[in-house]
Amino acid sequence: MTGSADCRSTAAGDAARDRLAEVPAAAGSELLEHAAIVAKMLRESESEIVAELSSVITRGIDQLDLDPKMVELLEASVHGNVSTIIHVLANDIPIEHLQPATAAVEYALRLAQRDVPSNFLVRAYHLGQNSMLRHCYRKVEELDLDSEASMALTRHISDLVFGYIEWITLYVFEAYEDERRRWLGVQGNVQSAVIHTFLGSSDADERAFERETGYRLDRRHLALVLWSSDDDARELVVLTRTARDLASQLGGGGTPIVTAIDRSTVWTWIPLAARDNAAEPSEMAGRITAPAGVRVAYGLPGRGGQGFRRSHAQAQSAYSVATTPGSSTGQVIGFGDRGVAVVSLLAQDLDSTRAWVHEVLGALAADTPNAATLRETLSVYFATKESYLHTAERLNLHRNTVKYRVGKALAEVPAERDRLDLALALTVCEFLGTTVLDR
Repeated sequence: MTGSADCRSTAAGDAARDRLAEVPAAAGSELLEHAAIVAKMLRESESEIVAELSSVITRGIDQLDLDPKMVELLEASVHGNVSTIIHVLANDIPIEHLQPATAAVEYALRLAQRDVPSNFLVRAYHLGQNSMLRHCYRKVEELDLDSEASMALTRHISDLVFGYIEWITLYVFEAYEDERRRWLGVQGNVQSAVIHTFLGSSDADERAFERETGYRLDRRHLALVLWSSDDDARELVVLTRTARDLASQLGGGGTPIVTAIDRSTVWTWIPLAARDNAAEPSEMAGRITAPAGVRVAYGLPGRGGQGFRRSHAQAQSAYSVATTPGSSTGQVIGFGDRGVAVVSLLAQDLDSTRAWVHEVLGALAADTPNAATLRETLSVYFATKESYLHTAERLNLHRNTVKYRVGKALAEVPAERDRLDLALALTVCEFLGTTVLDR
């Protein structure tokens, strides 16, 4: 976060503490001992609890499942909150002594920047609270205490979790509101709203869009997503400047339209000259350059209002592949690149895709150096139309080495697997990496 965001969040936290009802009264030593045991049990299954709470929240609130980067930040936020609750439970820490997890505040700020309604943020905390309490109650049951001690411990945990959720919800809500006011004040919020409305409606008024944005739709467009790869709060001016530089490199049809999505992501559309063959997919990748730390995903050129939307949807698909945790894609990725379109569809349901990859590749789906070597060799072998010679040339290996590796790789997969399935599963592994491998 920036320094100003820290100040705003600190003020929000102080105000939240002032309004918070009294924390639970000090409990007896025996009860605190039992609470510490529950905390220890929760700590041992912390990663499973975080995964379950994250899944509950994303399933329960579609608006929070925006893209892989936001899902990753949500998981970090959930982890920070769960860890804090366990820490408080284990050590009987008063709520007024707490500081919010950085990821929890950052997630609230990103939602504000993306114009996700604040009530979704609050509801996420209530969903998380309910799931967390269920885990706590199950641990209390496992202690097999007498009914009086069990009830006292349950009340203590309920009061503690409720107090924490009350405090952190007020904290992040105020941080969200402060950021929303600031964001609307510094960004082209009117233009951004017009763009979002146009993208969300296939029958939106094109003339009204052109009038309010100054961007013509009666031509070809190339949509791009630019974002900061190291998430270091890179100033938007850098991303915006890069977008305009790319318009100069690739366009020729006029001024691009650029809108900030959050402080590390921008969307842009570049108007293309009528007869610009260099804007075709086969020529595009080599012409797109960006500063270190800035990544680019782009769609295919499209014409008119529908092409404006479709190119953006394709850029978003390429972006989803590039930002999936474990992805091995480079600085620039295009929807028209080999395999990206199909992998972007499979990346929408990672659990099913992971299971399918394991079914198709068998032992080759292992996350080991040896399996990675065999996957690479077999993938190139299929890409070269099953030519040992061309595979050897591309990998700079002896032909006999390639033949040995291909044989070994095929011996690791289930018998009589379709070549197309194998090639596609290998491509998924290439793009999504450890996310779909057997760890």
